[in-house]
Amino acid sequence: MVSVALVDRAFTRRARRLAAKLSGGELTPEADTRLRILRRVIEVAIAAVGIAVALAQFDALQSLAAPFLASSAIVAAVVGFASRQTLANAVAGILLAVTQPLRIGDLVTFEGETGTVEDVRLTYTYLRNAAGTRIVIPNERLAAGVLKNDTVLEPTVGTEVSLGLTAEADAMRALDVLREALPDTTTALAEVTHETSRITIAGEPVVPATKAAREAELRARAFSALRAAGLR
Repeated sequence: MVSVALVDRAFTRRARRLAAKLSGGELTPEADTRLRILRRVIEVAIAAVGIAVALAQFDALQSLAAPFLASSAIVAAVVGFASRQTLANAVAGILLAVTQPLRIGDLVTFEGETGTVEDVRLTYTYLRNAAGTRIVIPNERLAAGVLKNDTVLEPTVGTEVSLGLTAEADAMRALDVLREALPDTTTALAEVTHETSRITIAGEPVVPATKAAREAELRARAFSALRAAGLR
């Protein structure tokens, strides 16, 4: 375990320094994601070799295991069955690092959960939502599911909130009120039914970390403007 820690520390320093130089002095999200996966693959390989070497030093253990290893097909089947989920997650983690549908720092939504990518490990991916809760997703499930990435093409993400109005409320007047109160936004009538109408308010793009706060601010300003106009 000591050798794993030493190799991990040396690899992290040198690989990050080299990647930063190649990318112009700053480590990109793409390089950061790949380096993290590569580092963990190396850690697992070193640990596996170390365990194998350690076990090889015990002659008694080898003689005890010989009858069982004679039936290698059964052993392989048992080990493969027991570790199939872990191996599938590891393969999916490598695939995610290569294809990069998400990167460190991206704002993503998966199965109804939205958060910023904190870490992409060999078997699990870690997200952090706006409330500070950590969301852990198995890589196999992530690779096979539908992922929404808001920042894969642009470093900023759009802000948008929606407000519902009762059927009695004047939706067109509400639009005028909001456009006057929120001149820095784009306001539109998104939906009209016999029971209600819905207005969307889109603000300027922001960095992922401030998205929730900005949307909360827009919602509060819009609500106050409509209430002052007697439309809520």
